[in-house]
Amino acid sequence: MLKKPGCLVLTIVALGLLISGLLIGPLAAQFVGGGVPNVLKVPQPHVELPPESLFHIGPLPVTNTLFAALLTTIVLLLLFGLGTRKMSLVPKGVQNLLEMVVETLMNFVESVAGKEHGRTFFPLVATIFIFVITNAWLSLLPFFGAVVVKEHDKFIPLFRGANTDMNVPATLAIMSFVFVEYWGIRAVGAFPYLGKFIRISSFFPKRFHGVKSVPAAIMTVVMGGIDIFVGLIELVSELIRLVSFTFRLFGNMTAGEILLGISMFLVPWVFSTFFYGMELLIGFIQALIFGGLTVVFATLAVASHGEEH
Repeated sequence: MLKKPGCLVLTIVALGLLISGLLIGPLAAQFVGGGVPNVLKVPQPHVELPPESLFHIGPLPVTNTLFAALLTTIVLLLLFGLGTRKMSLVPKGVQNLLEMVVETLMNFVESVAGKEHGRTFFPLVATIFIFVITNAWLSLLPFFGAVVVKEHDKFIPLFRGANTDMNVPATLAIMSFVFVEYWGIRAVGAFPYLGKFIRISSFFPKRFHGVKSVPAAIMTVVMGGIDIFVGLIELVSELIRLVSFTFRLFGNMTAGEILLGISMFLVPWVFSTFFYGMELLIGFIQALIFGGLTVVFATLAVASHGEEH
């Protein structure tokens, strides 16, 4: 039983908005015909997978997702600038929040990679995590999709979630891939590291030392061929990471954007609140997966072949 009057009023208002949303939504409109006033009708969402161009700078288009990425960058710069402007030994306010986030991420990276490599991997992993989650959460703000500009007799949202632009996840995936390969080569050496993928040493003469019969020689050749095939599989799996990283983030964020648009269209107002909460969780999970997999692959890359095995 609700004892506080404020909670009772809030519940009544929420129920009223939910019922009103059901009544003016397209589901109820099927039963009442054209009885719903036009001013209360919610426009049907229009799904555009590619980002929309706002204007061009020479031949280069400036898209609404680029605006959103710039907004994320500005917000992070202001947030970290505010948190580090007057640092103290006893943190409080924004500094306390930022130190908690940084310390949590550092502990996570070091728990996977160890202290030696964890501090090396941390800047990249923290940047990816914070950028992805900020992109995801900012895109839930009301002005995303609501503020529009007119371009060629068409109204285009000024801001759209940067994670829904395939270029952004692809860029992050390329960054992750390049740094992982660089760390691997630096840790174990270029030839030993590349030797995991191009195993031509399987047919070096030393492989046949001690082979005294034709069947044994044939088996050595077969095992060498299998070794080369396994190396090629590892190379393909290394490259396919670019695709999996890109489409995992792009697919989840785009699906969430479409889900929110459809839920607000079918039942306007408070019904979509549940989906907003779910998108907050999904944004965190996707940032954690992207950063976590980067740590795991980097840890495997810096390990020697024997340690990895």
